[in-house]
Amino acid sequence: MLFRKLALAVALTSALSASALACTTVVVGEGATADGSFLIARAADSSALKAQHFVIHPAKTNQTGVYRTKDHDGATNFEYPLPKNSMRYTTVPNWKTQLHGAVGYNEAGVGISGTESIFARDDALKIDPYNEATGITEDDIHDVILPRAKTAREGIKVLGEIVETIGAGEGFGVVFVDPKEVWYFETGTGHQWMAHRTPKDMYFASGNQGRLQAYDPKSDEFMGSKTLIEFATKHGFYDPAKDGAFNFSKAYCRDDGRDRVYNDPRVWQIQKLFNPSLEQKPDEGRTYPVYLKPEKKLTVEDMKTVLRNHYQGTEHDPYNPVLNGKEPWRPISVFRTYESHVMQVRPWLPKEIGEVAYVGIGMADLSCYVPYYYGLESYPAHYGIGTDKADSESIYWKYRKLQTLVMTDYQKLAPIVQAAYKTFEADTAKAQAKMEDEYMKVVKKDPKAAKKLLNDFNLKVMNDAEALTESLTNQVFTIRTEDIQAANFFANNKRKD
Repeated sequence: MLFRKLALAVALTSALSASALACTTVVVGEGATADGSFLIARAADSSALKAQHFVIHPAKTNQTGVYRTKDHDGATNFEYPLPKNSMRYTTVPNWKTQLHGAVGYNEAGVGISGTESIFARDDALKIDPYNEATGITEDDIHDVILPRAKTAREGIKVLGEIVETIGAGEGFGVVFVDPKEVWYFETGTGHQWMAHRTPKDMYFASGNQGRLQAYDPKSDEFMGSKTLIEFATKHGFYDPAKDGAFNFSKAYCRDDGRDRVYNDPRVWQIQKLFNPSLEQKPDEGRTYPVYLKPEKKLTVEDMKTVLRNHYQGTEHDPYNPVLNGKEPWRPISVFRTYESHVMQVRPWLPKEIGEVAYVGIGMADLSCYVPYYYGLESYPAHYGIGTDKADSESIYWKYRKLQTLVMTDYQKLAPIVQAAYKTFEADTAKAQAKMEDEYMKVVKKDPKAAKKLLNDFNLKVMNDAEALTESLTNQVFTIRTEDIQAANFFANNKRKD
């Protein structure tokens, strides 16, 4: 009831104006997972009409020229030199620009999930504003970093240098992972930034807030802009004598009423799920721990559960017992999520099977998380089509049509879809384990056979998920047809024609 006491009108207007590209991110260190893998989960939220494409970018050699965002009708006029030799990498970009790659890996084993929209404090932005004309934005990060970065640290250095010299076109948080470590990067103002290596046995959660705090420039666990502390001190955002240790979030990041219902509850919910014994107030986000050791080791399934969360079983659930678009607590799983994903990096395996992105197209709560291995060589053609208009071919709209139909009677129809996808994901996980075991037996003796095994398996899983989605769509259409007919029968008194 705590947030119910807040003015609803203020909550709604601030929530809606907070960001058009709001997201939720979870990063888990390898010591906090059940199998020792790195785990990242992120929901990308903007518009249900934002069709996503799946793209594999081939390696290129002897390149010249520059990357230009405007060549793709992107957000700014950002430009950056192309690497002479570009590595193979994967992305899941939006249909219109083929930019904002969302999630991907490169051939060196570097993965990126980005971005989380975050916000600097207004007074700091007046001094060092975002470079909205030519600064780097989420449109560019994957296509600039993944072709060239051989480690997560190298990727952070490249992005950090760009922010310091050219500037950030917006506020963002980005996850970098490789077989050795996982990092989270946050912008401060237009030219300030910091990054921190996620502690091995802990996890980090963010919901559209600058969440990083401690910073030690002498430690190799941290990276940051050259004048990070100096800028904050010079302009009165940090006073060493009064404030004690430097706190990045306090010095640079917004923390006001806009965060209370839109952002705080999501982080509160994630920490409650992973640390049930933890008692915190849902509207005191600044006091939440930046990192926590989970009360049990985390799995891919736990990441999916987080991404599908909408405060189920509480008065703040906007989908049960009725749809409530005016619910002040913004849930993690919203209809306008256009894709969400779980990244899993298992360094002890070949990257072809050790690096996986489980992607759920559309609303996470009503989607199926399908594994896409880095070793997958190509996507079916309809994975690379789709616009902001519904069609009958693209993979995006096959999932989105089912979700839209279910939302016409969520309470009745959602359990049908959720149960079917739950069974499919459980069966797929067992099949994955079997395939991976066979792959490891074959790969050293016959790499071509191992490659075929992986690709045949991955394409079959994609096919099966698509077929299930089409079957569910027909099942739900049948139910809705019966319901509408019953409610609008217009029969005579003997119910006969």
